[in-house]
Amino acid sequence: MAGEEPREPREPEHARDSERRRALERRRALERRRASERRRDDERRKESERQRESDRQREADQRNEELRTEAERRFRESGGTKRDRRRLDTPRAPARAFRPHYDPEIFGRFAETFARFMGTARFLAYMTVFVIIWIALNLIGIFGLQWDPYPFILLNLFFSTQASYAAPLILLAQNRQEARDRVQYDQDRDMNVRTRADIEFLAREVASLRLAVGEVATRDFLRSELRSLLSDLEDLRDDADGDHVRADTGPRQGAAGGQTSRTSRSRGRSGRDGSP
Repeated sequence: MAGEEPREPREPEHARDSERRRALERRRALERRRASERRRDDERRKESERQRESDRQREADQRNEELRTEAERRFRESGGTKRDRRRLDTPRAPARAFRPHYDPEIFGRFAETFARFMGTARFLAYMTVFVIIWIALNLIGIFGLQWDPYPFILLNLFFSTQASYAAPLILLAQNRQEARDRVQYDQDRDMNVRTRADIEFLAREVASLRLAVGEVATRDFLRSELRSLLSDLEDLRDDADGDHVRADTGPRQGAAGGQTSRTSRSRGRSGRDGSP
């Protein structure tokens, strides 16, 4: 028609689909090419890292070999008698330790005995007597013996030495007592745990027994049932006795009635005959 614009020819649908498929294939090919390039770059980087690591390891081995060679050369130069202390593959001789050896258990028992003796009245009495004798002898000077005159410096030194030894011994005894108390506490705790478990078990058993006893007949219930059964038996016995009595009185009443009827009939006949 006149006045209408000419329409553009439409492309077929299959042509557009093929174009989209080709574009998608080109995009996928580009992505695959980029992925392969990234993989090649990663492989080249890993290969270079491995090469650098192998170079560092080779340099370290070479350095160790040089150090070992230098140590052997020094050892040969020293005549083979002196040991190179810087070498780690040569063990050192154990150093001789001049330390006293003692049994800790025996020493601990001695400390406990000493601490226990120091905490008694006997020790105080002995110390008091000793101090009095010491002071008296040094003041009076019997036989000219005054080895520690006033102010009794030797006695003070003796007390200081005693205190310096008594304090560690008392601490050692306290440590041993603390260790024993800890062991006893652990044992008591275990015993309490076991006792609590036993008590809980017994409580559960008692509760189950109570539940079971609640379903069992009680003494009062049995008594009431026996009383009711006894009353039923008594009623049955009374009924049976009544039946026996009625059964016994029935024949007797029948015999008495027959005799009475016979007597009346004989009297009637005698009246008709005129006899008294």
